[in-house]
Amino acid sequence: MKFAFSLKNKLKIAFLLFCIMCCTLLIRFLEDKSVKKINESFISMYNDRLVPATDLYFIAENLYHKNSILQDALVENVVHPSEIVSKINNHNRKIDSVINKYELTLLVKQEKTFLNDLKNALQVQQKLENKVLNLAGGEGKKVYESIGRNASSETLAKLSALIKIQSNVGNELIKDSKIFVSGTKVYSTIQVILAIVIGIMIVSIVSASNAVKIQNEKFNLN
Repeated sequence: MKFAFSLKNKLKIAFLLFCIMCCTLLIRFLEDKSVKKINESFISMYNDRLVPATDLYFIAENLYHKNSILQDALVENVVHPSEIVSKINNHNRKIDSVINKYELTLLVKQEKTFLNDLKNALQVQQKLENKVLNLAGGEGKKVYESIGRNASSETLAKLSALIKIQSNVGNELIKDSKIFVSGTKVYSTIQVILAIVIGIMIVSIVSASNAVKIQNEKFNLN
């Protein structure tokens, strides 16, 4: 009977330790997964938010220079605008290069919509720029004042809206990272609790073993 009772207790303890081991492994798996998610969030924040936001400001810089070149050409009443067209086209190529690079990043649905709006606005602006430069002095100025200036402002507005999205999506990534960090703290706390439970169990087993040993020694003395 004592052997059966002892074996039964050992099986219970072994099963409990096995469950604790499984819980520890599961927690470790979840913790590694959370760390991986945090790492992915920071990488995405850099590659898909910080770098593209800088590139978008580069587009704004090119738009500014392009508009300045066009206005100077109209003020100076350029008759043969081939050199001006070349300069403007150079800025257009830089803008297209940045947009192509931007399209390769991770885009949310709203970004895709705003990016398409920006591309359409850029096409409209480029057509108007060519039209203004191809017209003779005074006529070109009229087209620019009536349509061209508004087209330029519309393009900048679309670009500004796209830049603002970077901040919003970045904030969402930060919130997700905070959730994952909170998860790792919970997992660490559970691991500490399990370690304490295992320690208590070891102390209890040793104490019980010593008690049984003392009882056996008393029994043998009797």
